[in-house]
Amino acid sequence: MRLRILYHGNCFDGVSSAAIFTKFYRGSIAADAEIGYTPTMHRAGNAFDRELLDGDENAIVDFKYCADDRLTWWFDHHQSAFLSEADERHFLADTSGRKFLDTKSASCAEFIARIARERFGFYDPFLEELVEWAHIIDGAFYENAAQCVELRSSALKLMQVIEGERDPVFVERIITMMTEMRLDEIIEDNAIKARLDPILDEHWKTVDVIKGRASYERGVVTFDLAGTGIEGYNKFIPYYFYPETTYVVSVSQSSFRTKISVGSNPWSPRPRVHNIAEICERYGGGGHAVVGAVSLKPDELELARHYAKEITEELSFAE
Repeated sequence: MRLRILYHGNCFDGVSSAAIFTKFYRGSIAADAEIGYTPTMHRAGNAFDRELLDGDENAIVDFKYCADDRLTWWFDHHQSAFLSEADERHFLADTSGRKFLDTKSASCAEFIARIARERFGFYDPFLEELVEWAHIIDGAFYENAAQCVELRSSALKLMQVIEGERDPVFVERIITMMTEMRLDEIIEDNAIKARLDPILDEHWKTVDVIKGRASYERGVVTFDLAGTGIEGYNKFIPYYFYPETTYVVSVSQSSFRTKISVGSNPWSPRPRVHNIAEICERYGGGGHAVVGAVSLKPDELELARHYAKEITEELSFAE
């Protein structure tokens, strides 16, 4: 039996979801399954490469639905889970009992562990640490911005490795380690440490860049990372410097997309009043009520800046 797991790439919750589903599948479905892993990323138009579904069984975790009969398992918790109404109808018509959506779950890892226990009788106490940290990280249930910017815990250090790693083979190794080792043990692995040190150096350089480029006005922090070589960043850096903000809107570029990131401050003195996923969906993106993004083509920087300005105006408080 060959199982293909497609997971949300460069995401602690996505990688944790792949690890938890692996443990569940081998514990309850097929102990000797040969498992392959493929990261999935949001791109312009959110196109899904169906040829990635190349297993005897195929699972997607922490990512959008794919209306393909080769899709055997699906778990997601995003409000923007469907590319189209037709995809949603396909999901609702499914009778396999192996495709699940819960937009109220803070993390997909937590959701998979719950469904595995409630529907299939699978429970592994070893996974509790992973579930807890996926819940904290994806749900942004931090004590304060400093906790997730200063990166003192093993889980948050590993999060930085996952978010910065571009080699899917190495991330596959992390998934395997998550099924066998505690987070404190993983972070002491020599290969992890070799990657972590330069990533932490880049993290603090990025902190300085954002500090220099960010500005605050009417409840929104904005900054543009185009031309800096920074493709992604710790989403809590803006709140570290601007605890008074409610929202953040940023623009960044990579080799495969131009991205608008939109977030809300969990510790804001003024409450969030907008559903960010709904705003991003209007521009072809999506996400959660509290955080979302829009992916455009790599050469659409000016369009991204235009959209970001519109989103910023919508989120800004009246004078």
